[in-house]
Amino acid sequence: MSVGELYSQYTRVWIPDPDEVWRSAELTKDYKEGDKSLQLRLEDDTIVQYPIDVQGNQLPFLRNPDILVGENDLTALSYLHEPAVLHNLKVRFLESNHIYTYCGIVLVAINPYEQLPIYGQDVIYAYSGQNMGDMDPHIFAVAEEAYKQMARDEKNQSIIVSGESGAGKTVSAKYAMRYFATVGGSASDTNIEEKVLASSPIMEAIGNAKTTRNDNSSRFGKYIQIGFDKRYHIIGANMRTYLLEKSRVVFQADDERNYHIFYQLCAAASLPEFKELALTCAEDFFYASQGGDTSIEGVDDAEDFEKTRQAFTLLGVRESHQISIFKIIASILHLGNVEIQSERDGDSCSISPEDEHLNNFCRLLGVEHNQMEHWLCHRKLVTTSETYVKTMSLQQVVNARNALAKHIYAQLFGWIVEHINKALHTSLKQHSFIGVLDIYGFETFEVNSFEQFCINYANEKLQQQFNSHVFKLEQEEYMKEQIPWTLIDFYDNQPCIDLIEAKLGILDLLDEECKVPKGTDQNWAQKLYDRHSGSQHFQKPRMSNTAFIVVHFADKVEYLSDGFLEKNRDTVYEEQINILKASKFPLVADLFHDDKDSVPASTTSGKSSSSKINIRSSRPPLKAPNKEHKKTVGHQFRTSLHLLMETLNATTPHYVRCIKPNDKKLPFHFDPKRAVQQLRACGVLETIRISAAGYPSRWAYHDFFNRYRVLVKKRELANTDKKAICKSVLESLIKDPDKFQFGRTKIFFRAGQVAYLEKLRADKFRAATIMIQKTVRGWLQRVKYRRLKWATLTLQRYCRGYLARRLAEHLRRTHAAVVFQKQYRMRRARLAYQRLRRAALVIQAFVRGTFVRRIYHQVLREHKATIIQKHVRGWMARRRFQQLRGAAIVIQCAFRRLKAKRELKALKIEARSAEHLKRLNVGMENKVVQLQRKIDDQNKEFKTLSEQLSAVTSTYTMEVEKLKKELGHYQQSQGEDGSLRLQEEVETLRTELERAHSERKILEDAHTRENDELRQRVADLEQENALLKEEKEQLNNQILCQSKDEFAQNSVKENLLMKKELEEERSRYQNLVKEYSRLEQRYDNLRDEMTIIKQTPGHRRNPSNQSSLESDSNYPSISTSEVGDTEDALQQVEEIGLEKAAMDMTVFLKLQKRVRELEQERKKMQTQLEKREQQDSKKVQVDQPKNDIDVDQDADLAYNSLKRQELESENKKLKNELNELRKAMADQATQSDSTHSSPDSYSLLLNQLKLANEELEVRKEEVLILRTQIVSADQRRLAGKSTEPNINARTSWPNSEKHVDQEDAIEAYHGVCQTNRLLEAQLQAQSREHEEEVEHLKAQVEALKEEMDKQQQTFCQTLLLSPEAQVEFGVQQEITRLTNENLDLKELVEKLEKNEKKLKKQLKIYMKKVQDLEAAQALAQSERKRHELNRQVTVQRKEKDFQGMLEYHKEDEALLIRNLVTDLKPQMLAGTVPCLPAYILYMCIRHADYINDDVKVHSLLTSTINGIKKVLKKHNENFEMTSFWLSNTCRLLHCLKQYSGDEGFMTQNTTKQNEHCLKNFDLTEYRQVLSDLSIQIYQQLIKIAEGVLQPMIVSAMLENESIQGLSGVKPTGYRKRTSSMADGDNSYCLEAVIRQMNSFHTVMCDQGLDPEIILQVFKQLFYMINAVTLNNLLLRKDVCSWSTGMQLRYNISQLEEWLRGRNLHQSGAVQTMEPLIQAAQLLQLKKKTPEDAEAICSLCTSLSTQQIVKILNLYTPLNEFEERVTVAFIRTIQAQLQERNDPQQLLLDFKHMFPVLFPFNPSSLTMDSIHIPACLNLEFLNEV
Repeated sequence: MSVGELYSQYTRVWIPDPDEVWRSAELTKDYKEGDKSLQLRLEDDTIVQYPIDVQGNQLPFLRNPDILVGENDLTALSYLHEPAVLHNLKVRFLESNHIYTYCGIVLVAINPYEQLPIYGQDVIYAYSGQNMGDMDPHIFAVAEEAYKQMARDEKNQSIIVSGESGAGKTVSAKYAMRYFATVGGSASDTNIEEKVLASSPIMEAIGNAKTTRNDNSSRFGKYIQIGFDKRYHIIGANMRTYLLEKSRVVFQADDERNYHIFYQLCAAASLPEFKELALTCAEDFFYASQGGDTSIEGVDDAEDFEKTRQAFTLLGVRESHQISIFKIIASILHLGNVEIQSERDGDSCSISPEDEHLNNFCRLLGVEHNQMEHWLCHRKLVTTSETYVKTMSLQQVVNARNALAKHIYAQLFGWIVEHINKALHTSLKQHSFIGVLDIYGFETFEVNSFEQFCINYANEKLQQQFNSHVFKLEQEEYMKEQIPWTLIDFYDNQPCIDLIEAKLGILDLLDEECKVPKGTDQNWAQKLYDRHSGSQHFQKPRMSNTAFIVVHFADKVEYLSDGFLEKNRDTVYEEQINILKASKFPLVADLFHDDKDSVPASTTSGKSSSSKINIRSSRPPLKAPNKEHKKTVGHQFRTSLHLLMETLNATTPHYVRCIKPNDKKLPFHFDPKRAVQQLRACGVLETIRISAAGYPSRWAYHDFFNRYRVLVKKRELANTDKKAICKSVLESLIKDPDKFQFGRTKIFFRAGQVAYLEKLRADKFRAATIMIQKTVRGWLQRVKYRRLKWATLTLQRYCRGYLARRLAEHLRRTHAAVVFQKQYRMRRARLAYQRLRRAALVIQAFVRGTFVRRIYHQVLREHKATIIQKHVRGWMARRRFQQLRGAAIVIQCAFRRLKAKRELKALKIEARSAEHLKRLNVGMENKVVQLQRKIDDQNKEFKTLSEQLSAVTSTYTMEVEKLKKELGHYQQSQGEDGSLRLQEEVETLRTELERAHSERKILEDAHTRENDELRQRVADLEQENALLKEEKEQLNNQILCQSKDEFAQNSVKENLLMKKELEEERSRYQNLVKEYSRLEQRYDNLRDEMTIIKQTPGHRRNPSNQSSLESDSNYPSISTSEVGDTEDALQQVEEIGLEKAAMDMTVFLKLQKRVRELEQERKKMQTQLEKREQQDSKKVQVDQPKNDIDVDQDADLAYNSLKRQELESENKKLKNELNELRKAMADQATQSDSTHSSPDSYSLLLNQLKLANEELEVRKEEVLILRTQIVSADQRRLAGKSTEPNINARTSWPNSEKHVDQEDAIEAYHGVCQTNRLLEAQLQAQSREHEEEVEHLKAQVEALKEEMDKQQQTFCQTLLLSPEAQVEFGVQQEITRLTNENLDLKELVEKLEKNEKKLKKQLKIYMKKVQDLEAAQALAQSERKRHELNRQVTVQRKEKDFQGMLEYHKEDEALLIRNLVTDLKPQMLAGTVPCLPAYILYMCIRHADYINDDVKVHSLLTSTINGIKKVLKKHNENFEMTSFWLSNTCRLLHCLKQYSGDEGFMTQNTTKQNEHCLKNFDLTEYRQVLSDLSIQIYQQLIKIAEGVLQPMIVSAMLENESIQGLSGVKPTGYRKRTSSMADGDNSYCLEAVIRQMNSFHTVMCDQGLDPEIILQVFKQLFYMINAVTLNNLLLRKDVCSWSTGMQLRYNISQLEEWLRGRNLHQSGAVQTMEPLIQAAQLLQLKKKTPEDAEAICSLCTSLSTQQIVKILNLYTPLNEFEERVTVAFIRTIQAQLQERNDPQQLLLDFKHMFPVLFPFNPSSLTMDSIHIPACLNLEFLNEV
């Protein structure tokens, strides 16, 4: 391939540019050899001439095809050079917002200066377990690769993160550690991963600071080793630090800050615990304010300080140590503010003794003030003979003070790192580790000093290691593919490293100059010039004698030698250190102890010591060696760097290079100059160069054949060997054999060859396109001609037809006109004749009618005259008769009056005579004498009776007066007299009534007027109403239609909401069940570990009599329905014995039930008392209080109420005591061994229970006494009221008339008393009945009123509705009424059924007691007879039919569980009834229920549940076993429901099945336990199925070609190498997934799993397929293409067809695939115009905005004919989707589990029809 072919017309190239570094251009004509320039067209269409260096033949770099732009891996680019790398990074960063890109084995990370949602837990889980090249580049992918290689290769790993300050190194290292903490979380509860993450805020506080380039710049390097055990869980960590920038403590440049901890401490100075630090704001301290602004925008120092303190606490730093640390930091700030005053001579200085800051410094560090003040201004000179104390100048004192501050901070930094390492240290054996190196990148500033020299020296070492590792990988790949290779020449920076660290190198000369007594920086620089002037990596600046230049691998750096010696020595005067050693604070003294004083400026370059206690010798310590003999900083750094390199060389390194895109910290702003500078410095371009020197492009034979099949000739396609086809094609296309090599599995190409092949492929496609266009255009022209010809013929045919039709129409119209004329004339003549005839008939009718009416009126008048004459004559005759009769009556009356007057006069004369009087008085005297005697006797009796009555009345009058006084007081308190009030109210009511009458008249008048007006208006409105009725009917029809639709929509929405809430609630509950099972599993693991630890020769064995059910005490006991006394319960406890007494909870249940009964009795009595009190209060208000019986009654009632309150309080005390007893027994039950519980505690417990029983009996008796007192009080009250009429009768006796007979009066008195008593009793009874009836009737009336109101309202509403709606509303009302009545009847039936069940259970209990009594009597006779009886019974039972029950002995329970649960294999039951173990277990439970043995039921169910759990734990990866026990557990749960006796579960039972119901026990609580166990088994089943399917999904759904030849393969880079992949072929096709799901479905169906559960299983699996596929699609650029969308649509259709074929389409599985379906459609849709954007927004409703944008950003065309998605189109999509409230989560949670629902599925089998096969070895079970 010649140069002319490459540099032809339209070829795009890169040319240098001063602003953008590189600029794209296009050749306007072909290049020919010998041309001195190229004619280029820039992107802005300007034409330029680009000169060419003819001698060097330097042509501009070629640009990659657009199909390769935006690649994940830079090594996949065909042309590998600097402009291609820069352009690819720029496109990915700015257009797609991708901050990560691979460059071979390097991950390039560009700082976005913005928080991105790509670091959540969902992203961590998405990258976990994935190969490195399968997903988009990410820091998590590098971390996963390191974690995977550590587990696979058993080799330690390292992640090297480097870059400039502000490039994001610390953040990248932090995210890598977070990934390890999440994926390799600690197996124990030490939370070591949290401690590892907690070290970050501490190290950032004490080691990070604000610089001009970064607000959170790490001013030290650190290497964190994260240790793992054999199971690859985090067990510990260790941290090494390198080269802390101590000079920042005492000096900061403009716009920079000191370390964060100083400002955090100043921000928290106002806290009360920090008052003693005497701190103020940071601006007041010299060491914190040299840079100017002390705050950082968006950073809250106080909040960060709180996080730092929390991190200290989490790492185990005590509060006292924290305060000491903060005191030391505050003392450094105070030391910087110490004022030093120079003396006059200038050679000495002094410090004021009253200096506040020096006092604070000494107080905080606990040192003597005078000594510190002296030795800050003096120094000691030691000679062989004498010791001198010398003063220091001002500059020397300032330098010494600054050195002391730096030394204190460095020592504190080292102590904190050491303590962090102690907190992260573990005693467990470390199996392997992963190291994360966060180290400074290559630095060059305007002024470079000792720190930059050490940093660049470290980067030289790291670059050397990096180059050798890349070269090693390259050679390994060639050897693995069996390709002949030659040594690749790469840049080796060993000479530069030798210049720095070799013998007599820069560091050696620096250490030597430091040992010279009067060595200076200038002398050292001169030695460098003399020694290394001939080295190619060392240069001397022209204009300086104190600087030198080192040619590093990245760039030339000029270092200023000033300060090198001082920083290398790190001089701190010994006298000052000795003062700090003598501090009274232990922490301060320990910082400067001898073991650390030997290296005062050391960094923590190794593992920290494990000792925390410093032991001091009692002898005086020897003098420390002189400071000149201490190790220099350069020597220490070189040593620690060598240790680091040894560690890195012993591990497998992974590289992360962080790039800073701009210096202004703008989000997503790319500065090409700064980026290129860093790419050159960090080794990325060196990787590119090494890769380009070999064969950078690698293609698998299959991928190459699929991509370039268009270049293969037809005859070559006949060959079936694709490898041979590829060889022949390449040999014919590329003539130079050195441009490619054939490996074992891949084809290797030199740089540019893939671009050449792409050009040939594009030319082939272009030629084919031209041919297709030519053919299509000719076909279109022919079609157009035929269309025109056909249109012309059609027009002619239609025109001719139109003319003929017009002529025919004219003839037809003429004929029709003649016919019309004839008919019209005939009709007109006939109408005239008919009109004349009708007129004649009308005239005749009117004339005849007139004559007839005249005759009729004449006859009518004659008839009426006759009637008038008849009535007048009758009236005259009657009037004459009445006059004659009146005259006769008057005459008779006058005669009779005259006769009566005469007789009256004769009688009056006779009465005045004396003889008449004598006849009347005969015999009266005797009667008077007799009456006088009777009166005397009666008076005597009356006196005696009156004396007795006077005594009685006197007592009662006194009481009445008292009551009257009380009544008067009561009436005064109530106000005025009630009668006056009533009169006033009556008067007011009368006035109101009169006013109302007047108003009523007025209103009636107004009403009549308004009625008239309304009638007129109604007449008008009726007309309008008639017009509106039609419109109303139309609108009603429309409204009915709309209302039906709206009602349907609303009901659907409500149903969806209810379903959603139910699903959420169910999912929360099942998550709790899942968490419980996880904790239970963890508890079992810990228990197993404890047993393993305990099983040593010296340990004691577990007691044999320990209950096997202790671990299952969390299961509920059987809730029996027995009704017994607490004495029976206590007796039961005594019978059970000491061992199981603590475990049985039935005693407490019975006691609790008894207390509940007493509580109900107490409530009944309280209601009776309240009724009595209400009745008494009513009767007291009616009757006047005139007797003392009511007073006594009130006193009795008050006493009874007090007594009742006391009983209630005592009852509550009893309840509390019962609860305490229950807790005590529960605690005793949970003890380790039953033998440990002593008999004393048990007897004490029994005594307490007996005391509680006696107390309950006493309270029961008191309740009975209280009830009798209430009844007697009621009787006395009635009797007292019955005596009131007697007393009143007696008191009224003296006022009777005295002439009445005494005996008659007494008899009358007694009779009246008796009748009064009877009448009063009858009246009281009638009044009570009447009041009750009245109250009842009132309640009924109120209810009827409410019902009437409701009916009126509904009636009014229905009148407004249409007739159809009225009918519908009426039906609804009737339905609601019937349902209410039905509910009431159901409640009544339920109450009756409960009473019936209760009576039946009581009857069974009594029957059982009778049977027990008979059995006891039989036992008393003889044991021999009992055995004979048992034998006879068994013989009789064999003759009976099988009742569906299985009997077993208690000792056979373990064997039953082992044969039926633990050792059972599903294959053993092939061909039998599905879920046979569940049926057998239920029959055993039924027999235990039949014999009323609750202990046996409890033991069997508990053992069954524990056995199932053990089997599932053992076979936790066996789908068949898990499915088998899920079906059996569900079936057992269904059986417990079906045969529970509840009618809700018995609707489908037969009469035979109803006979198999449980009789004695209610196992509702065990049903809940089995339901929870079913949920756990279901979750385990899903987990197993997902574990099997998950490795297949990505390969089958995204990578495998279901439609052959559809996908075009793109070039790949290093990341697809086999070195980063696991061994073996992991490719799966969709058929494999379907086969696996077929096997799942077959297993579940064969084992009888409920169909509803099978539907839910596949719904969950399809959701997992959807989530995993979509997550991979969102994280992989190579699969976001049109062809992948087509493959996805095809694969999803295959899955849907499988669902329909298995009748699983109703499971909702297809709905879970909706996001994936829409993603596939999104990949296939057009993506150009705004209409396309609207279509995408309306279609992709199940995808979030973030997912849609991500797919569009990742969309990659597979050939040059397809265009990329523009940034403007993506912005349009984002603008249209702004209104969506989508979650911020990008990925789907593939671990999300839908809540499972177990619907009730009764069995049609009967228990007596089940056969037990012999293979189960259950011969010990007896059929009943």
